[in-house]
Amino acid sequence: MFQTFNVTSTPEQAAPRVTSLRTVMTDAGLDGFLVPRADAHQGEYVAPCDERLAWLTGFTGSAGSAAILADRAAIFTDGRYTVQVRTQCDTDLFECIDWPATSVAKWLGRTTAQKIGFDPWLHTVAEVRTMRESLAIQGKDLVTTANLVDKIWSDRPDRPASPAVAQPYDLTGKTSEEKFAEIGAAVAKSGAQAVVLTLPDSISWLLNIRGSDIAHNPVVQAFAVLTTNGKLALFAEPSKFTDLGPDSRITISERSAFGPYLRDMEGPVLIDPNTAPHAVMTMLRDGGDVQIIEGDDPCILPKAIKSEAEIAGTREAHLRDGAAMVEFLAWLDAQEIETLTEIDVVTALEGFRSATNQLKDISFDTICGSGPNGAIVHYRVTEDTNRPLAQGELLLIDSGGQYVDGTTDITRTVALGDVAGDARAAFTAVLQGMIAISTARFPRGVSGGHLDALARAPLWRMGRDYDHGTGHGVGAYLSVHEGPQRISRTSTLPLAEGMILSNEPGYYREGAFGIRTENLIVVRPAQMPAGADSRDMLDFETLTFVPIDRTLILADELAPWERDWLDDYHQEVWDKISPRVSDVAKDWLRQAVAPL
Repeated sequence: MFQTFNVTSTPEQAAPRVTSLRTVMTDAGLDGFLVPRADAHQGEYVAPCDERLAWLTGFTGSAGSAAILADRAAIFTDGRYTVQVRTQCDTDLFECIDWPATSVAKWLGRTTAQKIGFDPWLHTVAEVRTMRESLAIQGKDLVTTANLVDKIWSDRPDRPASPAVAQPYDLTGKTSEEKFAEIGAAVAKSGAQAVVLTLPDSISWLLNIRGSDIAHNPVVQAFAVLTTNGKLALFAEPSKFTDLGPDSRITISERSAFGPYLRDMEGPVLIDPNTAPHAVMTMLRDGGDVQIIEGDDPCILPKAIKSEAEIAGTREAHLRDGAAMVEFLAWLDAQEIETLTEIDVVTALEGFRSATNQLKDISFDTICGSGPNGAIVHYRVTEDTNRPLAQGELLLIDSGGQYVDGTTDITRTVALGDVAGDARAAFTAVLQGMIAISTARFPRGVSGGHLDALARAPLWRMGRDYDHGTGHGVGAYLSVHEGPQRISRTSTLPLAEGMILSNEPGYYREGAFGIRTENLIVVRPAQMPAGADSRDMLDFETLTFVPIDRTLILADELAPWERDWLDDYHQEVWDKISPRVSDVAKDWLRQAVAPL
């Protein structure tokens, strides 16, 4: 099993650990200390050795931070984790703060703390700059310090040192030499002679390598500096790269050599203030009067715009994954529901993916929430929370696989017997929102922020909404959450052909049920209807082919074009998936894709 169900944290662990942290804070002359979810690479997911926030507070979500003061403590999370944070954390110890409605700096401004410490490797240049400006107005000081959590975490795990493997050209569509030239040209265009890279997925993409340093994300943790003359200095455990062979363009040094290398650099040097740790800026400046140019990580956008080879591989990965999902759903439908638990479901689903003999990993811990657990947006079932399935409830299953040719992410909400009408009304509205994105045609230059309202409109008409984005970017056998592409009201980046995104509106009623329907989509040039203007427009190709539970749909609520889309989609599911599944699954699929 790639997924485990052990309880990794409990609310009661926090109090003695916070007490110990406060002791070392006092010894350091600090009134407070900040504990983010981030690691030094500033990616979304972190290795066990960097799970400081979870170790200290009990909160295991993928985004959040804590502020520990002498007499108060707060934990900051967004709307995805409103329920989870109150379940996992000691609410007598921590104030649960809605971020970004209230920022860390704003909360600190309401306290008497004057001197707040932070680890400069765990906060970006932009984050520190913004926070310092805000706190300075309030007469408070943000100061760098060694990581105080590490001082009290006696059994902290070792740093990962998994080997890197080469990703073949027929799946990347570009050689690393071509990528070096492309990125080097972008760096030169910025006026810099070199760029500092800290994001593991950027470095893995650039070098056409994959690894397993982070669970469920096939990335290699490293730091890198690429110069405009095509040379790259890589900083990581050298033993990771022994299987790749020598490369005259690349020098490999221990991770500890990264800081001294930065201090010796001559400018101009490009850094991304939104991803580079504050320590990178400090070390560059420590070396002298080096010119620092701030700009986006030049790998991020090219990585998001997939090559034809990456898209072709992703299509195949989704067909394989779709067949595994159909086998699973057919199995689930044949079970006596009352005999199953959430863990049984997760275990079975991973088994069907593993049976493809091509699964490298799951792409994240499967979210399998029955009844009220479905309302916890990023729910992870454990031995303590494991819930039996029950008739009349909804079961939300959000899962995905990592295959060498692509990354998948799919959510289906299924009925366990007869489900009440209000849940079916909400399911239908969520489906309408998903169809609205699937069928959107839009001019080049439109961002995900423009499209986000299309998915929410059916729910808005009911006076409802959901507290997460409609879609995130997805990598090509890389991170299942990839920027900068998004379908979100805050996104301003124009969508471009080749970008892969999720399409996943939802609705959650705390204590009752959760609903989400998710397909992956890829941006492509649009086929224009008769009579259209001569405009350059884009639309989406659907990548995911798995039936949507027709028993939950209020068919009379769908417009004719929505019914047509669903029937056409289900016909395509049959055409693509039925040749890939067993006879038993094929019999189930025939019924599941019947026209409305």
